[in-house]
Amino acid sequence: MQAQVFRVQMASPDDISGVVELIDSGRCRAEDVVCIMGKTEGNGCVNDFARGFSNFVLADYFGRCLGISREETGERIALIMSGGTEGVMSPHFTVFAKAPEGEGNGEKRLAMASGHTRDFLPEEMGRMAQVRETAAVVRRLMGEAGIEGVEDLHFVQVKTPLISTDQAEAAARRGKTVCSDNTYKSMGYSRAASALGVALVTGEISEGQLSDEVIGRDWSLSSGVASTSSGIELLCNEIMVLGNSASWGGDLVIGHSVMRDAIDGDAVKAALENAGISFEWRPTSEQRERVVNILAKCEASPDGRIRGRRHTMLDDSDINSTRHARAAVNAVISSIVGDSMVYVSGGAEHQGPPGGGTVAAIVRVE
Repeated sequence: MQAQVFRVQMASPDDISGVVELIDSGRCRAEDVVCIMGKTEGNGCVNDFARGFSNFVLADYFGRCLGISREETGERIALIMSGGTEGVMSPHFTVFAKAPEGEGNGEKRLAMASGHTRDFLPEEMGRMAQVRETAAVVRRLMGEAGIEGVEDLHFVQVKTPLISTDQAEAAARRGKTVCSDNTYKSMGYSRAASALGVALVTGEISEGQLSDEVIGRDWSLSSGVASTSSGIELLCNEIMVLGNSASWGGDLVIGHSVMRDAIDGDAVKAALENAGISFEWRPTSEQRERVVNILAKCEASPDGRIRGRRHTMLDDSDINSTRHARAAVNAVISSIVGDSMVYVSGGAEHQGPPGGGTVAAIVRVE
């Protein structure tokens, strides 16, 4: 078994021509695709329908390729769309596949697995039920991928649901409360609970530290490998685990680090070095060619400061702070790797320190 990872550009949310060409050319087989992570050009907020649009078109295409329904496609392939390509970020898909050929030779190589939790009731989102379900699926997927220890787990991507107005009202009619009846705030709670589920698996926190009351509030609790993103297009958590395993072949590895703030280029460098690319100031052109993609989380620092300097991302009534943060972090990463087509997702509750975020690098071995 070996991992394959491809990046393809998008001209619009419904443009999957790059994915189609990838399959038609034979470089990747449709039956080998495990997950597609997309950066779509919507606003990344509740009413970002670009995510669902891309998801629909991909599910329709792969359903026809595989001879199954769109619903079955969504169960077989994790279609994780993250909205918002502000600044210089280039809209794109990252296609993850596992090809049956390629035996492990004792060297640890990129390993992956994807799956879903059950659907959540609105009163469960952003609460301990979501934490525990996320943890259970992450543990299962690590076993499926052959990732033997948490030290080899480098990135866990989770697509989470949010609580719509209709869902909140339905819960109230059943006598249930929800974590927030504000749809946008519910996105943050859902991301937060899912990130803490990952942290529970990695041992970064213990279950005794957790309760409904600390989710989205106690920022001392976090995961250094979680990346969670919310959307209205699903009711369950879609989860993709990425790590290294000696049972996998191929020429790809993954490493990670944690950005302490939105301008922490040193953490990007550390992630690349953790994956096997070492350099002084900037990677050489040959080293940049080995970078397959950078995956990162970000948020506007909640205290309104970056290294003591005031920022205004939280005070802009026209543009949401997550959109500012994505643009800033993408620019930092792009300046290092020389490529703006990298995956940067906003809203980093419990994903690294406040104002920071996880960052991972997938690279080809030298």
